[in-house]
Amino acid sequence: MLPGIEPDGKLVWTYFEAMVHAKMPKSLLVVGSGAIGIEFASFFHTMGSAVTVVEVLPHILPVEDAEIAALARKQFEKQGIKILTGAKVMKLDKKTDSVAATIDDGKGKTQTVEFERVISAVGVVGNVEGLGLEKLDVKTERGTIVIDGYCKTSVPGIYAIGDVAGPPMLAHKAEHEGVVCVEAIKGLKPHPMDKNLIPGCTYCAPQVASVGLTEAKAKEGGREVRVGRFPFVGNGKAIALGEDQGLVKVIFDKKTGQLLGAHMVGAEVTELIQGYVVAMNLETTEEELMHTIFPHPTLSEMMKEAVLDAYGRVLNM
Repeated sequence: MLPGIEPDGKLVWTYFEAMVHAKMPKSLLVVGSGAIGIEFASFFHTMGSAVTVVEVLPHILPVEDAEIAALARKQFEKQGIKILTGAKVMKLDKKTDSVAATIDDGKGKTQTVEFERVISAVGVVGNVEGLGLEKLDVKTERGTIVIDGYCKTSVPGIYAIGDVAGPPMLAHKAEHEGVVCVEAIKGLKPHPMDKNLIPGCTYCAPQVASVGLTEAKAKEGGREVRVGRFPFVGNGKAIALGEDQGLVKVIFDKKTGQLLGAHMVGAEVTELIQGYVVAMNLETTEEELMHTIFPHPTLSEMMKEAVLDAYGRVLNM
């Protein structure tokens, strides 16, 4: 929780109160633009609320590829969601049935705006307090328990999974950790979990999905990369669906052809991303993806076209 905007369950909500509210607010301030914040912002806007999102970082969806995040923002703003980045909520003054928010826009100006409700979506932390970890000397970092690929902690015989074991804090990550953990305890020698292969999905409109390294992270790691892109407007199925705004982006290692990351924004991309997740788990190269036949007409064709684009061989654009 951020000082000055602590949730009270009535006027200032956490994600929990946002899911069980008694009435739809006419106006809503969402503090934080990670997956939780953007999902609620998109939902409440769709249901008729006037939504404003405030994010302290330079762009929304901070863990996503910057190009994808920028395209998502463009669509959100086109729909009517107001987004302030590089901005900060300084304080909240609670009234009887509304909240006055003082917002620093990061450019030297401060404004006070009134909203019916506020959602604090600044992030999630693991619930590691009161478990006796300190007495057992279990290693923790930044409020999460340190584990290896088999979910083992620094103390033999103690394992950890889920949010307490650190990001990404996702249900499918926790479930997979549970399987790996129990198999490790049983001595079945499971495959260690690679966090770089965990897909992330944001269920907004348009949807956002990704796996692996962003373009920036790949370059920061000293990789020479090939980047391929294919827009939804070049796909017949997307046009037929009336969903021609979106992008599929892939990042390959220039020397080896390894698929380093895939990033998408658009209709049904949370379903499409798994194709790249499987490919990365199988250590598929760009050549194998190029040789794969994708059915037509489908949205999935864009996945191959993006790969072809990375190597100057795109067909349908």
